[in-house]
Amino acid sequence: MSDRDELLAGIKARAVIYGDFVLSSGRHASSYVDLRRVLLDGRLAPLAGRVLLNATADLAYEAVGGLTLGADPVACAMMHAAASRGTPLDAFVVRKAEKTHGTQRRIEGPDVAGRRVLAVEDTSTTGASVLTAVDALQEAGAEVVGVAVLVERGARPRVLDRGLPYRAVYELAELGL
Repeated sequence: MSDRDELLAGIKARAVIYGDFVLSSGRHASSYVDLRRVLLDGRLAPLAGRVLLNATADLAYEAVGGLTLGADPVACAMMHAAASRGTPLDAFVVRKAEKTHGTQRRIEGPDVAGRRVLAVEDTSTTGASVLTAVDALQEAGAEVVGVAVLVERGARPRVLDRGLPYRAVYELAELGL
């Protein structure tokens, strides 16, 4: 079984939940894809990292990350998968707002100024979170080469309208939604 197929089975088994949910976009949904149940699983997270690296192999980037919290385990999975391949990749975290204490940084981790970076998120409905990260990255002097998500819930048009390549590993239909 391929990494992509094994990860899909894991997402279907562990991350797809049915009920009445309010998404971060404010929209209501009868299903929720809780990818933290996959991205924080010791067996499935490495699969997610490898699958995302493969899905973005045509984009040249040195660092990966996005808006906390949805992007954090995605970036870490990719960072570890890249390291296991012998191709180090830095990860970073974009805060929702600049800190008012300490270093007062909005983007934590290695400096992104002048670097090619990939903005990631676990799943995206409107693209608002990942595009907030894109804006912060560009303001910090990074060159954003694209956006990647594990599950596409509707953000594609908005990201493409910004002129960014968009990679989604799975569409909702593949999850049976």
